[in-house]
Amino acid sequence: MSIRVGIVGISGFGGGEAMRLVASHPSFELVYAAGEGSAGSRLVDRFPGVPARLAELVIEKWDPEALPKLDVLFASLPTGASAAALARVPRDVKIVDIGGDHRYVAGWAYGLADVWPAEIEGQTRVANPGCFPAATLTALAPLLAERLIEPGNIVIDVKTGISGAGRGGDSKFGYAESNENLVPYGLLQHVHMPEIATTIERLSGGSAAGLVFTPHLVPMTRGILATIYCRGRVTTEQCLDAARSFYAGRAFVRVTDRPPQTKWATGSNLAFISYAADPARNLVIAMGVVDNLGKGAAGQAVQNANLICGLPETVGLEGTPVWP
Repeated sequence: MSIRVGIVGISGFGGGEAMRLVASHPSFELVYAAGEGSAGSRLVDRFPGVPARLAELVIEKWDPEALPKLDVLFASLPTGASAAALARVPRDVKIVDIGGDHRYVAGWAYGLADVWPAEIEGQTRVANPGCFPAATLTALAPLLAERLIEPGNIVIDVKTGISGAGRGGDSKFGYAESNENLVPYGLLQHVHMPEIATTIERLSGGSAAGLVFTPHLVPMTRGILATIYCRGRVTTEQCLDAARSFYAGRAFVRVTDRPPQTKWATGSNLAFISYAADPARNLVIAMGVVDNLGKGAAGQAVQNANLICGLPETVGLEGTPVWP
C-alpha cells in the first residue's frame, strides 16, 4: 500500500526530521514538499543525503489550495502560522499538525500517541503534542491516572537542545551564544503550559492550578530531559510498577529503574521514564527523556499518521537510537 504524503515546512528541523522518517517508511511515498525560503530548490539541494528517488523533488511555495492528490499532510510550521492555512486543506486529506495551533482545538485529536492511541485511530485531524509535553506528560501520565500524586503541586524543570528553537530562531541561538551556556526562558508563560495543564487535568480529574514549568536551553543539538517534582506518599517501586502497568505493550515507552539520559533517545521515537520517591517527605521525582525532534516532533507525528491510516503504529519507527 502506497500512502501519498506531503510535508509543509520541510526545510525546518521538524520538517526535515519528518522527511527523514517518511523517506524510509515502507508505506509512505513523499510526493509533495513545501516551504517558504526554500521554495524552488530541489530536495537534494537542501538535504544532500536524501535518497536518490527523492533528490529531484522540487520544494514548492506553500499553497493549501494548490495541493496535489495527497492522503496525509504533515505541517511543521511556527505557532501562529498554520491555523488559517490548514483550514483551507481539503477534508479528504488527513493532517498531522506538528506545530502548535491546534492543540486542544475543537475538531482536532490531541496526539499523545502513547497515552491515548484509541482516540487517534481513524481521525483526520491530529494535533501533535509539543516537545516538552511529550517528555513531561509521558512520565506523569501513570502517576496522575492512578492518583499517586497531587495534580495541583507539580514543578517541571526541563533541559532542551537548541534545535528545539527551530531553524528560524534568531542569532541568540547560534553557536557562540549557546556553547558553554545554560539559558532559562519562557518563564511563567511558555506556550506549552496550557496543553500541559489541560492534560494533567484530563488524566487526574483535578486542578493543575499550581503548575510551574521552566525550560532551559543547553548546548547540545537535540534531546530533552524533564525533571518533575510532585507531591505524593508513594514509594519508588509503586511509581515504577504503575508506569510498567500503564505502558504494558506500548512499543515506544521504556520504564527504567535508573535516571534516563538524553543520548538514550537520540534519533529515535523512544521515551524513557523513571522515578525516585520518598514517602516520608511526600516527594516524588518523575523523569522523562525524549529526542525533541523524534518523539517530541516528527517521530510522534509519524506514529500518529500510522494510527490514522490504519497501520501498525511502529511502522517506519523501529530504528535504534544513535550512539554515541
